[in-house]
Amino acid sequence: QSEFKRAKSHIEKIECDKKVVIPGNHDARNVGYLGFEEIFGHRSIIEKCGEITIVGIDSTQPDLDDGHVGREKYGWIEKSLNSNDFKVVALHHHLISIPKTGRERQIPMDAGDVLELLVRCGVDLVLCGHKHVPWIWNLNGMIIANAGTACTNRVKWNIPQSFNVIEIDEEEKGTIKIYRMYSRGGQELVLEKKRDRAAK
Repeated sequence: QSEFKRAKSHIEKIECDKKVVIPGNHDARNVGYLGFEEIFGHRSIIEKCGEITIVGIDSTQPDLDDGHVGREKYGWIEKSLNSNDFKVVALHHHLISIPKTGRERQIPMDAGDVLELLVRCGVDLVLCGHKHVPWIWNLNGMIIANAGTACTNRVKWNIPQSFNVIEIDEEEKGTIKIYRMYSRGGQELVLEKKRDRAAK
């Protein structure tokens, strides 16, 4: 629980009005999900910021590294994404394999069903992590941005520590820029894209 409290103190230093915090696989170990709920609240959450809807989904399973969203959440996800907003979904586990990560074993067990659901709901951006390797996929106009790791030395090969900063131009309702920020210093623009799907 002390680790959750330390994590919360770091998160509180981030200056923004809305924050979506979701658990990772290590957070769910040894009934850690109970500590997460005590410190951060619900493990799945929805936030709105103007015309942007952000849905945070718990993809963890206690004591297992493999991900699983779960059919019982599908209805809630679909209802949460039923708007013409720019739609963002965040979950810990990546839904598509990431290059340079070795044998793939930890994609959510229901990744195919979740991808179909998110595409059908007109999701614009999916945020995920887990493998500590930054990568971006474009699936039928839906951007899937996998973050690296900003604060652990458990990196692959010589891939530097990093995190993403994402800008969404609300006035144009969907011009998106993703910057990769390197912990050692420096940054690069890795994606600039206009929303090319009809609002749903």
